[in-house]
Amino acid sequence: MEIYSEAEFNKMFTHHTATVGDVRLHYVIGGKGDPVVLLHGWPQTWYAWRKIMPALAQRYTVLAPDYRGAGDSSKPFSGYDKRTVADDIYALVQQLGYERINLVGHDLGMLVAYAYAAAHPEAVSRLVLLDSPLMGTTVWDQFATGPGAWHFAFHGTADFPEMLVTGREREYLTAIYKSWGHKPLVMTEEEIGEYVRAYSAPGALHAGFELYRAFPKDLKQFKELIKRQLPMPVLALGGETSAGPFIVDMVREAASDVRGGSVPHAGHWIAEENPDYLIQQLLTFFNEAK
Repeated sequence: MEIYSEAEFNKMFTHHTATVGDVRLHYVIGGKGDPVVLLHGWPQTWYAWRKIMPALAQRYTVLAPDYRGAGDSSKPFSGYDKRTVADDIYALVQQLGYERINLVGHDLGMLVAYAYAAAHPEAVSRLVLLDSPLMGTTVWDQFATGPGAWHFAFHGTADFPEMLVTGREREYLTAIYKSWGHKPLVMTEEEIGEYVRAYSAPGALHAGFELYRAFPKDLKQFKELIKRQLPMPVLALGGETSAGPFIVDMVREAASDVRGGSVPHAGHWIAEENPDYLIQQLLTFFNEAK
């Protein structure tokens, strides 16, 4: 992977905002070719993709938005079920003039990407799902009640997470990054600082926790969506110490054309822990369509 300085990165990509409905979305865009849309998870922003964006931009137009409530996008008090979040992204994509996209989602962004593809299958050429259990599957049912999902209940509780984490954003986020990684030092202090900046903004913690509080509504919707298998090719990848061992079989409950597996030397933060491997997998998968 070629290392780009911040100045070099900023020559390749530009920052913009767009209004979709009642939400202002911040996004980063660059490159040329067919569009690839990258959807981050929690507690991250578009910045999660910084290590893979330049390589993808050599062949594709790369669009990395902050979804509602995250990063530099606006933070409405409600509307965090994944179908609503996906509708925001769909509206942004339409506003930018793209009829069909390659779509990538990680963590909660994976749930948003699935909701997008299920609602608009004709608008997604290829779908990539990265390192999350998928609602509506047997894996979700098992994971959601296990010890690995402790944060589902904590974040899903009204008000208490905000009270406990506000003022301790760096400590809490750092603990999350360390505990879910292949090894403790996945990110530098400077990189963590960018996420801390984003999640210390007014309304940001609430918005992030609302993504979890919407799970009951999401689950009801996903159980209906999953009855119809996705028609587009799907690449499913998980870190070798995270979702890698089960992600392909899980996604086959929701789609008919699935390939993928484990990302070596990676836990949950695939794009930051092993960007070279992810770049190679994405380019191979997307290039099949050419």
